Amino acid sequence: MCLAIPGKIIRIKDGVALVDYGSEKRQGKIVDGEYSIGDYVIIQGGLLIEKIPESQARDWVEAFLK
Repeated sequence: MCLAIPGKIIRIKDGVALVDYGSEKRQGKIVDGEYSIGDYVIIQGGLLIEKIPESQARDWVEAFLK
């Protein structure tokens, strides 16, 4: 079972987003959908799979850090 943590897009270049998780940064390829800098997303297997609302992302991070 994998636990996906949301991160914030800080850069997009050539269809690849750089996502900040606070303690590390990862890249994810955009294959479908519209994404912008500042969006909170889930990356799975190197692909952006879902954009989530900021409030939901904050709730997940708070729950994870407890």
